[in-house]
Amino acid sequence: MLSVIIPTEGAEQPTVATLAALVPGAAAGLIREVLLIDRAGTDVIERVADVAGCRFLAFEGSHAAALAAGARQARSPWLMFLHAGAVLDSGWIDETAQFIQRVSDSDRPRAGIFRYARSPYSETRLRDGFKFVARMIAGPSADQGLLIARDHYDRLGGYLPDARRSEAKLLRQLGRSSRTLLRSRIIVA
Repeated sequence: MLSVIIPTEGAEQPTVATLAALVPGAAAGLIREVLLIDRAGTDVIERVADVAGCRFLAFEGSHAAALAAGARQARSPWLMFLHAGAVLDSGWIDETAQFIQRVSDSDRPRAGIFRYARSPYSETRLRDGFKFVARMIAGPSADQGLLIARDHYDRLGGYLPDARRSEAKLLRQLGRSSRTLLRSRIIVA
């Protein structure tokens, strides 16, 4: 039902944290596959993928090109893009399943974005206040994850491999009327 695509940049610890939050979704049958896309060129993420039962894709190129390659490799009708280190809270499984069902039953394509939550263990800085204000004005950012039907993603043109800030461009292209801010939170490290 759902393919999860995670660009890893060779960082093991954040990748494992994200995968741990996805285990209940896999056990519930919501997640069909997880693709770890690594641009770092080390074998660390390949071992993590092997241990966790994920598909591994080594990739050379831009971050956006890696996301686009992951989307092409995915086998499910729904795609979820997450950054390594992003951890979904426990309610994401039911809400994601309900969102997919509602969008599939309607004739209006929509994408879901998780509600931003700052890690409770990080220190609050002035920069965090500016980020909060920016999220309120400009809307969600790419680190909040994206849940989108593959056909809707393809109609929009997906992540453009050569474009700067391709994730932000796709979110802008979705527009406010075509995206839903989900109740489930995503803790961004």
